[in-house]
Amino acid sequence: MRRETGFLAVYTLASAAAVLFGVAVLALNGSMGSWPRNLVAWLVGALFAFVLARVRPNAASVWAMLLVPLFGIAATFAAPDVQGVHRWVDLGPLHVNMAALLLPMAIVALAALGVNRVAVIAAALALAALLMLQPDASQATGLLAAVFFLSLRAEGSPVGRVAVVGSVAIAALVACLRPDRLQPVDEVEQIFALAWRTSKLLACFAVAALACTCLSPLLLIGRPDIRAAALALCAYFATVSLAPLFGVFPVPLVGLGMSFPVGFWLGIGSLEALRRRAAAPRIRQAGSV
Repeated sequence: MRRETGFLAVYTLASAAAVLFGVAVLALNGSMGSWPRNLVAWLVGALFAFVLARVRPNAASVWAMLLVPLFGIAATFAAPDVQGVHRWVDLGPLHVNMAALLLPMAIVALAALGVNRVAVIAAALALAALLMLQPDASQATGLLAAVFFLSLRAEGSPVGRVAVVGSVAIAALVACLRPDRLQPVDEVEQIFALAWRTSKLLACFAVAALACTCLSPLLLIGRPDIRAAALALCAYFATVSLAPLFGVFPVPLVGLGMSFPVGFWLGIGSLEALRRRAAAPRIRQAGSV
C-alpha cells in the first residue's frame, strides 16, 4: 500500500524537478519572458489532477475521458495549419498541442475500458488515424507503445490483438514517414543540447528527473487491476520522452511548452482515480472486519 500511495509523491517531485531544471536552462539562456509558462502549466495540471483523482470513475466518465481527447485532437483539423502540420488549437492566447494535452488521459481510459471491445478498438484506431494525418510521429508512436502493453493484457483472440497493434503500428509508421517541415527550436526540441552547452551537470539532472517522472507509474504494477493502465501510461511517457533522440520532437516537461506538463498530470490524475476506485472495495471490506 505504501508503494501505491507513494507513486504520486514520486511523480510530483520528479516532474517538478524536470520542469525546474528546464526553467533554469531557459532563464540562464535569456528566455526571461517565456520560462514562467512551464511553472504555471505544471501548477494548473496539478490542480486538474487533484480534481480528476477525486472523481469516482464510472462507465460514462471513463468514456468521456476517451471521447474528449478524440474530438479534441480532431479539432486540430479545424484550426489553421502550421506549415502543413495540424497539431494545435488556439484557446484564447494559448497555442495548445491537443495530443500532448489529452492523449495521456485517453490512454488510461483505454486501459479502463479494455481494448477487447469493438467500440474501444474503434476509438483507439481513430486516435491513431488522427495522429497519422496531423502528422505527429512522436504521439503516434507513444500511442502505439501504450496499445502494445494494453493488448498484452487484453482478453480475446490473439489474432484480434495482433490486428489492433498492427493497425496502430502502420499509422505510426506512416506518421514517421510523412514530411514534417517544422524547424527545431532550441528551447523546445533541442532543450537537452542547450542544457548540455549551459551546464553538463544541469543537463544530467534534467535527464534523471525526466526518467524518474516517466517511470513513476511502475510503482503501481503490483496491483493486477490497474497494472495495464500503469504500464501503458509509463510506455507513453517514456516513448514521447525518448522520441527527441530520433527526430525533431518536443521534449516533455523540460522543454518549453505548456501542453505536456498539464497533459502528463491529466494522465496521472486519471490513473490515481482508477487506483482509488480499485482500492475502495478493499477499504470497505477491511473496515467491516
